[in-house]
Amino acid sequence: MLAFPCNQFGAQEPGTDAEILEFATSKYDANFPMFSKIEVNGDGACDLYQWLRAETGGADIQWNFEKFLVGADGTIIERFNPMVTPEQIEPKVSELLAGR
Repeated sequence: MLAFPCNQFGAQEPGTDAEILEFATSKYDANFPMFSKIEVNGDGACDLYQWLRAETGGADIQWNFEKFLVGADGTIIERFNPMVTPEQIEPKVSELLAGR
């Protein structure tokens, strides 16, 4: 799991990278890589999210916590809306890992 904070959704991530990391680790016990804050929609969207969106139909990211499952070969397996939890995605990840 990789996290890319974004402040484009209701200004929910106004802090610095360090403040966001502290919040995520102290409140949610996040123990995965947290990258610098980026934009995911619009003209300022980072290259990664431009590619992720293009590969999954081009729709904008709906809200924070939208997720993408990417295979070991770099292909996008599935895009998940923000309400889908990591626990709900886990069976798909386990299935992919079992097929390696």
